[in-house]
Amino acid sequence: MTSEHNFCQEVLTVERYNISMIDVAIIDYKMGNLFSVQRACENVGLNSLITSDINIIEKSRAIILPGVGSFAEAMKNLDSLGLSDAIRAFIKTGKPFMGVCLGFQLLYTESEEFGLTKGLDILEGTVKKFPLHTSDGTLIRVPHIGWNQIFPLNNGNLWNDSLLFNIPPGEYMYFVHSYYVSPKNNQHTITKTEYSGFEFCSCIKKDNIFATQFHPEKSAAVGLKIYKQFSNYIEKYK
Repeated sequence: MTSEHNFCQEVLTVERYNISMIDVAIIDYKMGNLFSVQRACENVGLNSLITSDINIIEKSRAIILPGVGSFAEAMKNLDSLGLSDAIRAFIKTGKPFMGVCLGFQLLYTESEEFGLTKGLDILEGTVKKFPLHTSDGTLIRVPHIGWNQIFPLNNGNLWNDSLLFNIPPGEYMYFVHSYYVSPKNNQHTITKTEYSGFEFCSCIKKDNIFATQFHPEKSAAVGLKIYKQFSNYIEKYK
């Protein structure tokens, strides 16, 4: 499929929408699980559009930054499409933002994947590769793929003030990743997850930002609850 065809298809899609009625812009930077995210949005009644059009992104009521793949390639694409600044500007408006998997990692200062790559630097921290072994010598198999549990960090106050508020601690979510976020501090960390004896940050919230290392759109009914609560959040913001 040619880039010209993709562009024409997006224009036709936009024409079917009244832009002011778009609830969520799903950011298309040529990487990621875009259509599974869109299906999850549709499932909970959100009008969504997959787009890289900055004008549409600016006017949307909320945005989702999904993604799978290389951090460096993702940042290259975001920068070349002018989306890095658009994302930073959107978040500053205070409108709802969700990041998923690579879209979560890109929010941070930098990544060690294939050398050091600067991220969006909206949150302080580094994206690191899982170590080969835990401190007791347990082998850590990478990538981390499959269902795993999320637990509140510390007293869990952020949990009830986030899109997880009616989801019980210990629920299973679906993960696919080889790198994890190491925040500079954990003041915005909602959940932790343990994999082969290694504990990592799996979900954060800061102001209007909610982001997950796991894939809510691939996490069955419990994941759709997150999208439904994102929908409710958007309605409250309006």
